[in-house]
Amino acid sequence: MNDQRCWTRRNVLRMGGVAAVGSAMAGCLDDGGSDDGDASNDAAGTISMQPVGDVEFDSVPETWVANNGSWADMGIALGQQPPEAVWMPSRYHTHYYDQIPDVSVDIDEIDALYSDGVDKEKFYEYQADVHVIDPNFLQNRFEGWDEEDIENVEQIAPFFGNSIFSRGYPWHEDYEYLTLYEAFEKLSQVFQEEDRYEAFKTLNDEFQSTLEDVVSAEDKRPSVAIMWPNGDGTFLPYLIDEGTSFKQWRDLGVTDALAETNVDDFHSGGGQIDYETLLEIDPDVILCRGQEAKSAQEFQDSVVANMDADNAGSQLTAVENGDVYRGGPLYQGPITNLVVTQRAAEQVYGVDEQLYDPQAVSDIVNGSL
Repeated sequence: MNDQRCWTRRNVLRMGGVAAVGSAMAGCLDDGGSDDGDASNDAAGTISMQPVGDVEFDSVPETWVANNGSWADMGIALGQQPPEAVWMPSRYHTHYYDQIPDVSVDIDEIDALYSDGVDKEKFYEYQADVHVIDPNFLQNRFEGWDEEDIENVEQIAPFFGNSIFSRGYPWHEDYEYLTLYEAFEKLSQVFQEEDRYEAFKTLNDEFQSTLEDVVSAEDKRPSVAIMWPNGDGTFLPYLIDEGTSFKQWRDLGVTDALAETNVDDFHSGGGQIDYETLLEIDPDVILCRGQEAKSAQEFQDSVVANMDADNAGSQLTAVENGDVYRGGPLYQGPITNLVVTQRAAEQVYGVDEQLYDPQAVSDIVNGSL
């Protein structure tokens, strides 16, 4: 962990209740609530989430900024307008909404927070009512951000976020990890859209029950290796962890082919492997990250074709059997999780039926509860 302070509830309370005023709401941090980070929503509109602590909303936010596609997708699921900006729009894969009737987002209308860093001045331009961002992410991932900068942006509107997509950051070890639906519930309280959240939770519970019939017996589940191809015959390996970016693979019960090896996870250990190492592991299925902008055919014509052209790569079981696929996004919310889990079930279990109802998703998003 670096020498920057972790932005925890304790640090927030040291501010003494900094006021955060936006165009449609005013937020302030108080010293109520408990240290365990449990969600709460009292009559004054106070909602608690680690690491930001207790945040009081005088009215429902109208404009907002999101850290990434996980939170942006939650907002869309809750019937909100898209965020003013996300960290990298190229990683918010709005084409997944093509699978859902009457739901779409124009990614060209969403600004990029990141461009060789995150410019603090952008937050003053947006004048958002809430920043759905983990402030620790800004402090620990980008140079030039410190506690004073966080406090200054809080004068515009509060931060309300948690880095749910990964559990590989050392600065995330000091506060509560949230599942996708735990985070989704908290955001629903911010936008006062608890009914939409409950409808999604019911739909997802039914979806999870359906997946139980899809998943093979434990001794028959495929082994998968999730990697980011570098394009030069090397790969960045990702071990499946409890972060939301691996949710579909955990739900499908696949075996992590890299977990029992000496391979270092790229996210936490900077690991990298080549074809020879991959051939020794020889997973049943290879899942490639960073490929979501490609269609299935474009992926086959580029990444898979390159693997097949390599002497060692062509000997991989997954290549020989045609089991090399796009591995899913880094960020996913409740809508995109349904879409990518459906695709993942088709990839690893050969599912040929629709496992969730896209029209039901559309109905919730559009308010037909």
